[in-house]
Amino acid sequence: MKQNKVIQELEAEALKKDLPMFRVGDTLAVHTRIIEGEKERLQLFTGTVIARRGSGLSETVALYRVSYGSGMERVFLLHSPRIAKIEVVKSGKVRRSKLYNLRGAFGKAAKVKEQIGKGAKGSVDTSEAAETPPAESV
Repeated sequence: MKQNKVIQELEAEALKKDLPMFRVGDTLAVHTRIIEGEKERLQLFTGTVIARRGSGLSETVALYRVSYGSGMERVFLLHSPRIAKIEVVKSGKVRRSKLYNLRGAFGKAAKVKEQIGKGAKGSVDTSEAAETPPAESV
């Protein structure tokens, strides 16, 4: 039991606190630290979340994108020190927990509808817009 508590404390220290809220179907931009010899640079990978699995320190997310006609899938450890930043580019509206069917699809079949309204990134509250009177035309 004591060893289990020590492991849990170490994992709690390593967890990132600044992860954005995202779900399967969202488009993410992941900034990864790449170390080449003495130099360090950031590399951007933008893709659609097709799977999210695990919990705690071992939580992973699988991103998929098509570039230059070929599909590319990459799995990231969310709490890895190599991940500099994660941004939600757009929210997707899906009805599945895993989108593995996007792997072979291209064109319109590979698109995920964008979620507009409540819960979407940068959503506008329509209740305030309805209360303001229309502008008078002269």
